[in-house]
Formats: sequence, C-alpha cells, structure tokens
Amino acid sequence: MKNIYFAGDFHLGIDVRHSSAERERLIVAWLESVKNDAEEIYLIGDIFDHYFEYRKVVPKGYIRFLGKLADLRDAGVKIYFFTGNHDMWMFRYLEEELQIPILRKPIVKEIRGKKFFIGHGDGLGPGDFGYKFIKSVFNNRFCQWLYGLLHPDIGLALMTFFSGKSREAGDDPDIFLGADKEWLVQYAERKIQEIPGLDFFIFGHRHLPIDYTLKNGRTRYINTGEWMTQTSYIVFDGETLRHEFFDSEDHRVFP
Repeated sequence: MKNIYFAGDFHLGIDVRHSSAERERLIVAWLESVKNDAEEIYLIGDIFDHYFEYRKVVPKGYIRFLGKLADLRDAGVKIYFFTGNHDMWMFRYLEEELQIPILRKPIVKEIRGKKFFIGHGDGLGPGDFGYKFIKSVFNNRFCQWLYGLLHPDIGLALMTFFSGKSREAGDDPDIFLGADKEWLVQYAERKIQEIPGLDFFIFGHRHLPIDYTLKNGRTRYINTGEWMTQTSYIVFDGETLRHEFFDSEDHRVFP
C-alpha cells in the first residue's frame, strides 16, 4: 500500500540556510525519492514566499519544482495544493496546467478509515484580528482585480516587500509553548467538539514539527514543520502517521 505525504512552508523565493535555488533542488530530490511509493501528496501552504498570478503572467522561476509536480502527476500521483498566507494569490494556473486542485480553506477528508482535518493554519484559532482583517481584504475579488492592474514588475516587487514584513511579524518561537499558548492546539480542541470522529489535524504555518495528543486522548494535532532550516514532512502509511526528515547530504529519508 502506498503512502500519503504532507509537507509545506517551503517558502521558495527567499534565501535562508539554503538559497532558494538550493532548497528547490532539495525539494525536487525529496519528491523524486517518494515518487514510486506516493499515492497522494498534500502541499500545506506557503510553498512560495510570495506569489501573485496574473491572468497571462506567473512569477518566473521554480521551473524545476513545477516540472517535478508535472512529472508526479504524469506518474499518477494525486497532489493537493493549499494556499497559505504567503501564496494566497494563486488562481487557476496549476489547476489548468497540471490538474492540481487549489484549496483555500481547510478540508475534512477520510483517508484509509481515518478522518483528517487538513489546512495551512493561518487565521485559525483565537485572536490575531488584524491579520484576519487583512486576509479578508486580500481574498476580496475586487481587491485582487485592482492589484492585477499593476505592472508585474511593480506588483511582484510589492509582494516581495510585504511578504518579508509578514514573515518578520509572524516569527513564532521554535519551541512548543504549551497547549494554553499554542493557538492551533486551542483551535483543534474546539473543533473536535464540533466535528465528531476526527483522528488527525494536519497544519503547517507554525514552522515547528509538532505531534500533540488532544484532551480526548486520541486525536492528534500534527504540524508539518518547514524547509527553511529543517526538512520535515509527515508520512501516513495507512497504519501509522509520523514525522520524517530529508537528509540534504545523501538524499536519504530517515525517521
């Protein structure tokens, strides 16, 4: 039986521990390594650090990554692409070219008898009203149309600037803060009261590999982590769900 993979927060387009180009090659190597045993791959948002898709123009670059997605789709691997707070202005390019659905809200899905709640994680939980307001503006079609009137050189430069500001403002600690301070834990605790039978919450956005069992003693909240300083992802084989990391030295997958 093939595996289900979850990964996100690649933030392609910025240089951190690896340059964006180096990180892209690493991600492509990981995708190639799971190609033969992957049934589905869920990309959980902030794949790009900044992105605005014009009607006839998409941001240049990422050709190796996009080419690998095409290769996986041609091989029959199903791919689901969630938008995050850095790449919410993706529209129909991947859907039309690669038949990869773009998902803008969390979904509930049964996978091999287990019920998953899957989403990027931005704007969920209590508080953060400023961001929630900005997100509602950015998701407004009229605002998107107005922004699309800007020349791509200007529009994409502004995206780069504001993406950097967003990343600075949302720099979360790299340690687990405890259930009472982790807002995605609080959100998950509330959701299990509304949606019965949930087994797993899968989120990104937090930039920290987290595996936390909720108060009911059975439902787990798992965060994918990120690829700017780590190389973490989640694999589900139908029985167990666990974090794994991709080794940049010899391209091995190890637990």
